[in-house]
Amino acid sequence: MAKFGKRTRAAREAFAGKDLISVDDAVELIKSNAKAKFDETLEISMNLGVDPRHADQMVRGVVTLPNGTGKTVRVAVFARGPKADEATAAGADIVGAEDLMEAIQGGKIDFDRCIATPDMMPLVGRLGKILGPRNLMPNPKVGTVTMDVAGAVGNAKGGEVQFKVEKAGVIHAGIGKASFDAAKLAENVRAFVDAVTKARPAGAKGAYVKKVCLSSTMGPGVAVDLASTAAK
Repeated sequence: MAKFGKRTRAAREAFAGKDLISVDDAVELIKSNAKAKFDETLEISMNLGVDPRHADQMVRGVVTLPNGTGKTVRVAVFARGPKADEATAAGADIVGAEDLMEAIQGGKIDFDRCIATPDMMPLVGRLGKILGPRNLMPNPKVGTVTMDVAGAVGNAKGGEVQFKVEKAGVIHAGIGKASFDAAKLAENVRAFVDAVTKARPAGAKGAYVKKVCLSSTMGPGVAVDLASTAAK
């Protein structure tokens, strides 16, 4: 039988018997047990009643969390000329064209979000096999293929979270830090759930949101009462 450390045992005991509790209670429980030596991330997992193998059941979108994520997001922008200057002025960490493409092809991917102007997509398209599996490929549906590069950079650095359903019908994202005020974390949870709910695809049948669980980076998870995820 596996042996657990003191901190893990204490967390498991604190979560024992807790299931389908309110978002507010779940956040308080997670915060009180997030005792790692770093500021843990509050993570959300949503089990959806979809099969993403079918195009009409794909769930994808973006949401700007009201209280941010607490994460420093590094942004790369494919642009030339004035748009490149605009991206740099907006705070983009990396701006380029062919030089950026070559760096990525060489295995240098030190960014969390990739944005491109429409005219750069033929170039960026060559990187599909590299950026696609990492969910970094620019996409107009989530606002990362745009002429408004300054706005896109600002959104990426200001608490915008992209989501995309995985093969098993699960969406997973980090939506704040354990050091955040509990009310702000709960507000972020509800904003995220609301965005995913509104992104329900036409092909989804029956129950759409089946289960919502919250956890911290190093802590156990807890299922929350779906009714409590509704915006207040």
